[in-house]
Amino acid sequence: MYLEHVNLVVADIGAMLNFYRAAFPHWHIRDEGQGEWYGKPRKWLHFGDDYHYLALSDHGEGENRDLAGHSVGLAHFAYVTNNLNAVIARLNTAGFAIAKPGADDPYRKNIYFVDPAGFEVEFVEYLSDIPAERNLNQDKARKEVL
Repeated sequence: MYLEHVNLVVADIGAMLNFYRAAFPHWHIRDEGQGEWYGKPRKWLHFGDDYHYLALSDHGEGENRDLAGHSVGLAHFAYVTNNLNAVIARLNTAGFAIAKPGADDPYRKNIYFVDPAGFEVEFVEYLSDIPAERNLNQDKARKEVL
């Protein structure tokens, strides 16, 4: 079993495509259309590859949750990459700044961006193929040593 897609309701599909095309240059629009969602017209599209995609719908209203707050909702989602520096460079070139740095960890590098709809997206590069190292919580490991 694996996650196939995430469905995001946004205000501006074009702005979202600018961000995600920079992050995933090999992805493409798989399908798109128009319809109605609970009485409101919407455009939608699926942007991804043959196995994973983002479903984007343009009928969003209001602001996304405050990422620094404590509101219930999506905190972030993450993608694994083999080259974190390349992802950062592509997103920076497209005009997107790093939102916050990742943790200092010997077995992985990560970084956070906020997409145009206000969703926080983590990108992570694992530096070990050993699951026990990849999944090690460094804060917990430090406490156990003390």
